[in-house]
Amino acid sequence: MNPIAPPNGSVQTFELEDYQGSDAPRWCGGCGDLAILTAVQRFLRDRQIPPEQVVVVSGIGCSSRFPHYMNTYGFHGVHGRAIPIATGLKLMRPDLHVFVITGDGDCLSIGAGHWVHGLRYNVNLTVLLFDNQIYGLTKKQTSPTTAQGYVTNTQPKGTYLPPLQPITGSLGITNASFVARTADWIPQHLYETIAKAFDHPGLAFVQVLQRCPVYNPDAYAPLRADPQRIAYLTHANGIPVSDALLRRSAGAIEHDPSDRDAAFALSRQTDPLPLGLFYANPEAPRYDEIRWREIEMAQKNGRPSVNKALAQFLVNSGQ
Repeated sequence: MNPIAPPNGSVQTFELEDYQGSDAPRWCGGCGDLAILTAVQRFLRDRQIPPEQVVVVSGIGCSSRFPHYMNTYGFHGVHGRAIPIATGLKLMRPDLHVFVITGDGDCLSIGAGHWVHGLRYNVNLTVLLFDNQIYGLTKKQTSPTTAQGYVTNTQPKGTYLPPLQPITGSLGITNASFVARTADWIPQHLYETIAKAFDHPGLAFVQVLQRCPVYNPDAYAPLRADPQRIAYLTHANGIPVSDALLRRSAGAIEHDPSDRDAAFALSRQTDPLPLGLFYANPEAPRYDEIRWREIEMAQKNGRPSVNKALAQFLVNSGQ
């Protein structure tokens, strides 16, 4: 706990409602976005992180309404651009806690280039991919993760191609430093995964299997109906899993998250489907750390910072 001490000497603590926005969520009943929103709010409350120190950045899609329902700073960006917006913010304000909320279409289609380079740059962000395997906001269009053969409004004879695999793809990106998977209907695991991602020093990429009861109700129905089709990755450095969850599932898969080759193999396993931390490398180079180190060295050597140089230029040019 990290209570805040106001100037009058009293101690301020934050309650759950301190993180809840004034607007009621407009997602459909049973949408997995509601569970993820609650998990993030609970986590911030439990850590007692001041709302003004949190920024939620999103792109376009159902999930991207997330900032509207948080009593924190937020930025609702354009389609596919949440990661570069958050990267720029974190480079300028490293003191803020930045969450990126993005969907399977927003991140893996129009935002695919930013997904790749975001993982490579490894700036200290918490990225939550809401993967419902459909474009929900535009009413049932094929997304990059839609199951092959699934009938959508853009491919009424069935989706043509096999789906993109976010975990396998992320593991293949040079310098990716944290790759995990969880599910919105398993609140304990969802919460622990968010906590682990938040504490990671670098870009933490979390695929959240997310229900869409209106436009893709079949996406995770087999997993929800039969918990034995899920297995949990366990390790001392992994995501904590309760005994109750393990008993209801196919059990534990002991996996060292520093083993990238093993993570690749597990990312291709579908039955039982692994949830947990696939890969973590807290020592991976971080673009934000490197840039700030260069700025500090420049200042020590008497060279002006970019901001000071720009201010001086404006003064000299009479602006």
